[in-house]
Amino acid sequence: MNSLVSESPAASHTVTRNPRLSGLHCIHCAREYSLQDLPAGCPHCAAAGTPASLEAVYAELPKTLKTASTGYKWGAWLPYSRGVSLGEGGTPCLDLPRLARTLGLRQLSAKHEGINPTGSHKDRMSAQAVSRALDVGAQTVVLASSGNAAVSAAAYCAAAGLACEVATYHDMPEPFARALQRLGARRLTFDRGFGRWEHLRRRVEQDGAFALTNYSVPAVGSPAFGVEGYRAVALECVAEGCIPDHVLVPTARGDLLWGVYSGLRDLLQAGLIARMPRLWAVEPFPRLARVLGGEPLQADFAGQTAQFSTGGSTVTLQQALAVQRSGGGAVVVDDAGAAEGSARLAAQGLWVELCAGACLSALAQLRARGEIAPSEHALLLLTAKGDRDTFDIFS
Repeated sequence: MNSLVSESPAASHTVTRNPRLSGLHCIHCAREYSLQDLPAGCPHCAAAGTPASLEAVYAELPKTLKTASTGYKWGAWLPYSRGVSLGEGGTPCLDLPRLARTLGLRQLSAKHEGINPTGSHKDRMSAQAVSRALDVGAQTVVLASSGNAAVSAAAYCAAAGLACEVATYHDMPEPFARALQRLGARRLTFDRGFGRWEHLRRRVEQDGAFALTNYSVPAVGSPAFGVEGYRAVALECVAEGCIPDHVLVPTARGDLLWGVYSGLRDLLQAGLIARMPRLWAVEPFPRLARVLGGEPLQADFAGQTAQFSTGGSTVTLQQALAVQRSGGGAVVVDDAGAAEGSARLAAQGLWVELCAGACLSALAQLRARGEIAPSEHALLLLTAKGDRDTFDIFS
């Protein structure tokens, strides 16, 4: 397929589709689809009662991590090589030697995603997803989020000249609500998740809006073009020489987890890394942990948490596959453990959201269980900065 270059009349952004991008692929049944927008995931699996996400298919991938001097740095590995950007990516892998010694590890690193333009990893998804919206001529982007994804989408839509509509909970933290207002997004409030998802379904399937997040019940991951943006996390780490044995990822529905897994898998296949790191999903109460223990994937796993970025009661196939295929698993860290981890990271100069702090406590659990050896290297994915948390870890 030839690359597509289009000029949006609303935003004057040039959008260049990766010429290697050839279609979509179901992560469960392996069916392939032509290049199109299927925000509810694989139609065949949905009809069979086994909802599954889709991922991008590339005709070929580079055999090198050398990057082009123009466009997205990792555009050869992502759906779009040029599009709307606020300067996302390039976040550092920081070495934490004092914590490594305390935990009895050879090396401990942290990838600080809070340095992204709107303060979280969600900017990577927004850049690719909003570029896709421009590519297909969308006028309005819709999503369900009461946190980082909402702010990120609002910012990138503002940059692109697209309308942004966000379905949130009534109790959305005030800093997020204020950001949506400043960025010009339209906010609609709901009491329950099902109401938000049904609203999105109507806006997409009846009104033709562009979906940035999923709205299916049972749940699958977010639409493929956005999730692919998280592959760059793995690419950046490897390019910097940060190749860990274990990666700990704060997880709700597993978009970031799958994107990191996907990137590492392809790097392994390209011979650019020698082994697959083990991925660990860090969650605030047992969800994926229960699924891995034998409970049905599509059950409802209700729980309360102040870790709002990883709240929710659903589990997706993509997160289960990411940990199973990498030899990892799920680690449960309650709010007290997350606060302890956040405080210990703050003592290293890293002010991060509560669920990112949970990664450090999860690492301590894995060390105590013998899942991570003293000779190994662990990487914490610190998903966002800590200024929006409503939970005061020092109170």
